[in-house]
Amino acid sequence: MDGRKRANIKPGQLVNIVLKQHQRSGELTEGVVKNILTNSPNHPHGIKVRLEDGQVGRVKEILEE
Repeated sequence: MDGRKRANIKPGQLVNIVLKQHQRSGELTEGVVKNILTNSPNHPHGIKVRLEDGQVGRVKEILEE
């Protein structure tokens, strides 16, 4: 599912995000969404979220519905 639409993302979902320091390499980090940080309904680079472990990044893939 598309990580660029805010409506697709909800707290508790398993997602793959790209951390700020990995934007060039595109290395993905898997985690569970704690809260959504982007206010706009969509974002071309992915919605920014905070994971349960405190890491912040942009959603590239939504792994479970």
